[in-house]
Order: sequence, then structure tokens, then C-alpha cells
Amino acid sequence: MRFATYETAGSVHAGVVSDAGLHPLPDGTTVLGLVRAGLPAALEAGAAALTGAAVPLPSVRLLPPLEPPTVRDFVAFEEHVEGVVASVGDGAGVVPQWYEAPTFYFTNPYAIVGPFDDVPVPPGSQRFDFELEVAAVVGRDGASLTPEQAAEHIFGYTILNDWSARDLQAREMKVNLGPAKGKDSASTLGPWLVTADELAGHLDDDGFLALDMRVCVNGAEVGQDLLSNMGWPFPELVAYASRGTRVRAGDVLGSGTCGNGGCLAELWGRRGRLDPPPLQPGDVVEMAVEGIGAIRNRVVAGPDLPPVRAARPRPRLRKV
Repeated sequence: MRFATYETAGSVHAGVVSDAGLHPLPDGTTVLGLVRAGLPAALEAGAAALTGAAVPLPSVRLLPPLEPPTVRDFVAFEEHVEGVVASVGDGAGVVPQWYEAPTFYFTNPYAIVGPFDDVPVPPGSQRFDFELEVAAVVGRDGASLTPEQAAEHIFGYTILNDWSARDLQAREMKVNLGPAKGKDSASTLGPWLVTADELAGHLDDDGFLALDMRVCVNGAEVGQDLLSNMGWPFPELVAYASRGTRVRAGDVLGSGTCGNGGCLAELWGRRGRLDPPPLQPGDVVEMAVEGIGAIRNRVVAGPDLPPVRAARPRPRLRKV
């Protein structure tokens, strides 16, 4: 089943997606509320909604499918790391520590944008980039889960575009923190949340989702990969996120950027030049993932803000 959040006539609604369009759920229902109610209850509510009339998709504005309380983004594709460290990092290749455990950072849950919304260039950035990912949505609270338990805690999946200001990111990571402002301007989720049972037929023998992933800029394909090229399947990512702490229903966990052109920075690192060029206002980025759907965002000019002030030299005085 596919759950969506949409706006029509100035009101926001949750609905179930079918070939006919969007079937509204009862007023006051949210997709986050459905996730927290659990998959069986959500499927029951969705089945009831499907018996009603549908709102045509072209008549609404699709919003992010849910408002996640937290967003963790992993870096689970080795091929992506191989390419991107040459353009954003120190160019030393994949560090041995990458192989030891799945690494993630927390990104900004307040910067989630819809699947067809415009995306502004972050202030001060000259190297704006996309990142083609899939995100899992946690469906039940849990702590220190095993991978087997974690598999039962996944409600569903959606597409994630982790927009990235590569020049800001590179500066921040020189301080061994971040990415922060390099990543928190926008993250696209959408077009809807597909329940895990819908994609069960795409699981390979090792528990990876073998889904085709593609990204185009201005109609030209830039990248293509299989989601099953991740170093760890999603249950292991959820288990690691819960290790020694808690995950909660509604938490979003990104796969990290796929390889083979899943972002521009990977290609810049491999080619040694800005080819293709960084995103500019007017560029249109389209992403499609097999079994989930497609998103399309247009890049627009961001706010014109004054430069950030540099740190002042400190005299190191200890007394007034």
C-alpha cells in the first residue's frame, strides 16, 4: 500500500494511492499517526479508504509523505565513497573504518521538502548537488534490536534526495565535524510511503532490495544503480541505529547515495573536474526508484545573505 500526504484547496490530508488517484483518509489522520499505529492498523485504515472516491493526482500538491521526528542518513554504498572522497574529502579512498560498521549522521527534519517542490540553492554555495537514495521508515519503537527484529520494525520505504552544498560540506568536514550547513538546507522525501510488504518480492537471497535507481538532470540520465549494492541491508542499518539507544516509529533512515552517478560529487572525484557542472537555478532533477515511484524538483535561487564572519583571534587571557 502507498500512503501520501497532500494539499488541496488550502487543506492538508493523508490518503492512499491507487491508479485512480488519492483516496482520502478520515480528517485528522496523518501518515505519521498511521506509522505509529502499526502496519496492520495502517493497512486496515488504507483498505477502508480505498472503497471511497479518489481525488485526481494532478489536482493536488503532494507534500512529504510524513513529518519524521528524526532523520539519520547512512553512507552505505562503497562505490559512492570511492568517488566522493576525491572531490569532498582528502582523496585517500575508502578508509578501513568504513567497512567495520555502517556510519550515519543526523540531518535536519525541519528541512524536508515535497517530491515536486522547488529547492533553493543554499546561501553561499557554488557547488550544489543532489544525492539519490532510498529511505526506510521505522514502524515501531525499539532499542538494541537484532537485524532480525529490525526487519519487523520497518514500516516502509520512500525516495530520499539528500541535497548537498559540496563546498560548504568540504569546509565543515576539515574540522572533523559535520556535514552541517552543507546538508541541512533541504531533503526531499516522496512521492509517497510504500509499505514494506509491497516490496518484499524484490528482496534477494541476502535480504537486500534489488531495486533499480535512476537520476536525470534536465532530462539527461546522470546515474543508475541497484539498491542491492548497499554494503548492509536496511535491517542492519536499523539495528545499528538502535544499538545502545532507541529508534522510534516515524524515524527516517537513509541508505546513503548510490554509486555510478548517484550524485555529481562522485563523478567530479572520478573525472578530476566539475563534469557535469554543479546545479544551477533552473535545473530540474528527477529521480525514479523501481517499486516506489518518482520525484522531480526544480532548483531555484536561494536567499542572498551576507558572508559569514570569520572567528576573531583570541588573546588567551585568563584574567580581566
